[in-house]
Amino acid sequence: MNIHEYQAKEILAEYGVKIAEGGLAFNTEEAVQRAREIDGDTWVVKAQIHSGARGKAGGIIVCNSHNEVEAAAEALLGKKIVTHQSGPAGKVCLRLYVEAGSKIAKEMYLSFMIDRSTERVIMIGSAQGGMDIEALAKTNPEAIKKIYIEPAVGLQDFQARKMAFALGLDTTLLNHAVKTIKGCYRALRDLDANTVEINPLVVTESNELIALDAKMDFDENALFRRRRIAELRDNTQVDSREVAAAEAGLSYVGLDGDIGCMINGAGLAMATMDMIKLAGGEPANFLDVGGGASAERTEKAFRLVLADQGVKAMLVNIFAGINRCDWIAEGVVQAVKNIDMKLPLVVRLSGTNVEEGRRIIADSGLPIITADTLADAAEKVVKARNEVIAQTSGGA
Repeated sequence: MNIHEYQAKEILAEYGVKIAEGGLAFNTEEAVQRAREIDGDTWVVKAQIHSGARGKAGGIIVCNSHNEVEAAAEALLGKKIVTHQSGPAGKVCLRLYVEAGSKIAKEMYLSFMIDRSTERVIMIGSAQGGMDIEALAKTNPEAIKKIYIEPAVGLQDFQARKMAFALGLDTTLLNHAVKTIKGCYRALRDLDANTVEINPLVVTESNELIALDAKMDFDENALFRRRRIAELRDNTQVDSREVAAAEAGLSYVGLDGDIGCMINGAGLAMATMDMIKLAGGEPANFLDVGGGASAERTEKAFRLVLADQGVKAMLVNIFAGINRCDWIAEGVVQAVKNIDMKLPLVVRLSGTNVEEGRRIIADSGLPIITADTLADAAEKVVKARNEVIAQTSGGA
């Protein structure tokens, strides 16, 4: 789960990370009022969306007067901001963060993230901040410092000092840097975060160390014990289909293809999507209905998949273990009838009570295409998708 910059900054400030003075605004009047409340003659108006690279997309505007703050707020609020991270759909800006301008002497990069390959936390830093770390890794990998942290031991002072020196910080800032670095690590550890990123971390002309931007994302599976974090979710920044799936207790990720998928088990779902691509198709979603796919749950899954207007065919692939194929088949038949589904549907059942499940599908009288194997199902759904496209093109 992602959160906004201002939310990440509020969290990090509680852990001793220094941030510039700022305030949240939902309209132009509030933006101007926030600027009036902040000392100085320079303010930065920042679009709050769940995406990086906002500056390159015009989502960050430096202002030198209250009139400029008002103009910036009018330009950003309600605007769809497209970055290389947001994808072509972009993100709509519905809130702003107005921050005091900082006179920057040096920009750096600092982040912590979970490295699952080593089962450790990795701390990454660079004396070159304010840019995409991925681009820097390609053009100048020597500029990036990596330090691995053993979770059972935690971040040690010597590791924090080592990173501070790698960032090229003056010894006068060493204690503050160690406090900042350790604060970021504690926030990651205490709140079940996957990532804490500050880019840029800056030294000002007055020799202060400030987090000028901040990003955090959290482990969805740990939100049940982090109610405060869960409440920070902004559903306007999330795919509406994913929001609806979460409310229904389903695991859903929207993709760019046109073949809808309803599958039980994350591993089988990944294998199914691979087989669809191998057969020449593109999956429209990842949807894991889990082990308890009742008729009602199955219908919710169908409606969720078909809510995507780009879907041209649908594949149901179920391997029943705890569940039963006859229950799934009854749910599929009920869903198709209730929804009055017109798109081609391919169903592949395997596992417990598979023969009874197949009999229910066959006796339903519905134009459901059945398949025996995963490869067969993938080929049939891609073929059905192609026929729909051909018919649409022919009738156009």
